[in-house]
Amino acid sequence: MKTALVIDDDPIVLTVLCRTLEDEGWQVLKADAGDTGVALAIEHKPEVIITDLLMPRFNGYQVCRAIRSNQAYFPQPRIIVVSSSNYAADRTNSIEAGADDFLLKPIKPVELLHLLDLEGGTTFLRKSDVMGSKSAAPPDTTFFRRAIGTPPTVRFWGVRGSIATPGDSTLKYGGNTACVEVRADGELIVLDAGTGIRNLGRKLASEFKSQPIEVSILITHTHWDHIQGFPFFIPAYSPHNQIRIKGYEGARVGLQSVLTSQMESPYFPVSMQQLPGYLKVEEIKEMQFNIGKVKVTAAFMNHPGICVGYRLETSGGSIAFLPDNEPHSRLRMAPVTDSAQSYEVLAYAQKQDEKLIDFIRDCDVVIMDSQYDGAEYKSHIGWGHTCVDDAVALSVIAKVKKLFLFHHDPDHDDAKIDSMQEWARELAAIHGSNLEVDAAREGVEVVLNRAAA
Repeated sequence: MKTALVIDDDPIVLTVLCRTLEDEGWQVLKADAGDTGVALAIEHKPEVIITDLLMPRFNGYQVCRAIRSNQAYFPQPRIIVVSSSNYAADRTNSIEAGADDFLLKPIKPVELLHLLDLEGGTTFLRKSDVMGSKSAAPPDTTFFRRAIGTPPTVRFWGVRGSIATPGDSTLKYGGNTACVEVRADGELIVLDAGTGIRNLGRKLASEFKSQPIEVSILITHTHWDHIQGFPFFIPAYSPHNQIRIKGYEGARVGLQSVLTSQMESPYFPVSMQQLPGYLKVEEIKEMQFNIGKVKVTAAFMNHPGICVGYRLETSGGSIAFLPDNEPHSRLRMAPVTDSAQSYEVLAYAQKQDEKLIDFIRDCDVVIMDSQYDGAEYKSHIGWGHTCVDDAVALSVIAKVKKLFLFHHDPDHDDAKIDSMQEWARELAAIHGSNLEVDAAREGVEVVLNRAAA
């Protein structure tokens, strides 16, 4: 005789399910709690386990994992999770925990019996069945490319570092974390996906309505302030849109793993695989590549973990995005007892900074980490960020045309950023440079037109 185990803390549901199975000739075990159900399962090894999802003390996910991890339970049973929760994330999480099927309450006896009578006695729901396939052809975005065929522009949507800081004291410059939009040569390129990407997504949805959108998102690194806004990016929730995320593999896991994990339960109700848009995550292997007609060059930054900066060459001018970096020379200035060793260390550090200078040389717009003033930096050496004095000095040496101070410290209010901007402009003048300096501010848009200049 076939044996089934029913686990549910609702006595009415438990009774209905047990009677349904008994009427069909099943021997039925029952439990009103997950942990007692697991104990019964291990003792009697039923062919089928039907378990509620939402139970105190020991929930359905735990039941699935406990059974699947028990190597003495062989052959493994078929597990059906039942729940009153109709969220796609609950279905997906159940499958990932080890369930074979998921049924929504109230359970219809005919539906349950049909499921149990399927050929072979088992039907497995794969992730692609509940998350949607990404193998379909990308949508046609011809209209979109024509619509953004304007002079290259840069627009700031998030300028803050570390953590979002909304409030009265940050109204002028904004409190969202890193996100910059670039429209150039028929391409829409987004630099980092901090909380600022939410408002960008809302703007795009309003602007293009039902027309397909194609977006390339370049991630400098996967620290949370640079990726935390992506789950709230509205275009990713439309099947008409094409979203490509590019970046370099992190210190421990790949780009896709990091982006996916922040959308897993219990952190977020919708998994990345459930997003209906045409979504592709690409680990970049080369330091130069193209997005349409835009040439992109990457360079590694001096920041904890794997972090890069990007330089974009457009028909209207060049843009460099370096949101997190600490100059090597400044970091290595700590005294070293051996003078020869000290010389070698500083010489090496200067060479590394020269590479950065070459990377941004003659750039039209540079968006650079300027998180601290000179006094603050002394207590933040080794944190991976630049002081405003060095941001100006590097830009002056590289003959940059316009510098945006970026990655504002969460403790800096508008008045503090005003003072840092003023000091940066004074420094540029002291150097005898024509460098233009502004503190990056949400909503500011810069039009690139090198030919006209």
